[in-house]
Amino acid sequence: MIPFKNKKKNLEFTVSEIRDFSLKYIEKYAPSKQQLRTYLLKKYLKSGSTNIKKGDYQNLIDIVLSDLEESKFINDRFYSESKAKNLIQRGSSINKIRSYLFSKGVKDKFVKETLDKIKENNDDQDFFSAIKVCKKKKIGPHRSEDNRPIFFKKDIGILARNGFSFETSKRIMDLSKEEYEKIIRLL
Repeated sequence: MIPFKNKKKNLEFTVSEIRDFSLKYIEKYAPSKQQLRTYLLKKYLKSGSTNIKKGDYQNLIDIVLSDLEESKFINDRFYSESKAKNLIQRGSSINKIRSYLFSKGVKDKFVKETLDKIKENNDDQDFFSAIKVCKKKKIGPHRSEDNRPIFFKKDIGILARNGFSFETSKRIMDLSKEEYEKIIRLL
């Protein structure tokens, strides 16, 4: 019988191992380039590896990321468009989508392209997203006519926290119950 030694794993990071970690992470989460970079740096810091300096490791990560970009495993343009589409279906405002994409490290040009495409497809996207929020949270025109004036400030606040402008929020709050129901049927 071979004795089992309880050794602490000392990972020796190479380009192929970094690539393996990257591919597993991509398969599970479909991240942006910046999210993958952050993951790989955290992986290095947790390993406690002293063989490679942090600067050298960052260079290895850059090599792997550029290789993954060339082979189309990571694509910030696609990431930006798919996340924006998902957020629109949930009823997020343009401002919230912009903020989310910037927080994930997507480059400014990809965010701008995505938002321009959204505005091109639907000029009044925030209005319809705000309608979805009203339906989901049962606020604004979704309330009965008696309660609407009482909860006006609260409902405007909810829409503002979801990233909608005051003009859009006011426009939503001024809708009659019948107009709201018609719009809901169209969505």
